[in-house]
Amino acid sequence: MRKLQMVDLKSQYDKIKTTVDASIQEVLDTTTYINGPKVHEFQKNLEEYLDVKHVIPCANGTDALQIAMMGLGLHPGDEVITADFTFAATVEVIALLQLTPVLVDVDLVNMNISLEGIRKAITPKTKAIVPVHLFGRAANMEAIMQIANEHNLYVIEDNAQAIGANCRFSDGTKKKAGTIGHVGATSFFPSKNLGCYGDGGAIFTNDDALAHTIRGIVNHGMYVRYHHDVVGVNSRLDSIQAAVLNTKLFLLDEYNAARQNAARKYSKAFEGHKNIIAPTICDVCDCHVFHQYTLRIIDGDRNGLMDYLLSKGIPCAIYYPIPLHLQKAYIDSRYKEEDFPITNQLVKEVISLPMHTELDDEQIKFITDSVLEFFN
Repeated sequence: MRKLQMVDLKSQYDKIKTTVDASIQEVLDTTTYINGPKVHEFQKNLEEYLDVKHVIPCANGTDALQIAMMGLGLHPGDEVITADFTFAATVEVIALLQLTPVLVDVDLVNMNISLEGIRKAITPKTKAIVPVHLFGRAANMEAIMQIANEHNLYVIEDNAQAIGANCRFSDGTKKKAGTIGHVGATSFFPSKNLGCYGDGGAIFTNDDALAHTIRGIVNHGMYVRYHHDVVGVNSRLDSIQAAVLNTKLFLLDEYNAARQNAARKYSKAFEGHKNIIAPTICDVCDCHVFHQYTLRIIDGDRNGLMDYLLSKGIPCAIYYPIPLHLQKAYIDSRYKEEDFPITNQLVKEVISLPMHTELDDEQIKFITDSVLEFFN
């Protein structure tokens, strides 16, 4: 059996090595390292894939979120609602811009932001909602946009974990996660479903004026060279990373399908087990692209399971062990423990297993057998 890894980037690279190496060599030969043709090519291809008017590449996913908020003109003290159960970058940029983070609980089944939590958190100071498409599962964007429209709020989609996932609407239509709100942000960190070989990110919008504003912000606030019209940052996707991403973009649906197939095999093995709640996935699933495959362990020793798997050479992780409202940087007297029952439950139950495009049946069987052995 091949060595187990949380994400097997080397085996994935081996399959695209010839194309990737040639693309990187082209950048080296032309010395177009910054804002070169490969960046523009990737931008155009991603716009077509997502069916969105504007993609603005940037340096990483955290920058993408920050720049999106800067582009919307939010002011210090404005309240921004987001999920308590997610990676810290989402709330980090809110605080960094001196906006007021408002953390709310999540749904127990899909682990995405609670619709009821959003409604309860809205005040006259609320200006935006940041739903996170957690672990690769699309949030209920139809309902979130309805709430936002009722209260005249911006929606900034944190799509760092769900690129390629579809959001379904009640009229039967579908749109890609990240393209539905006023602006979306994603990360191309190497372990993502669409990952580069360094850092990278992008911002999506269908708003022409907002896109223009953001294009200046990512380049020191310049629209004309050496004319600084707005306060900006230095956040660019370099050409080498764009070359890698452009190769992988044409394989993204295939990559996501491989993750979904691995998830089906995992979930089938765990079906009906009294201590394990596995993610649900249908035969034609396109709303969950399984950036992570995350179990809930019920009436069992989650930490003991983690130690057991690690002892057998099976990588695993807890995403996330501490709610954001209890992180030292974001503790606030506004938050009451009774407001976060689901998040406080999930941090004690969740465990994520290896999930990537290169998982084979032998590896999946060894992992699932080992999990089941622990409970027998």
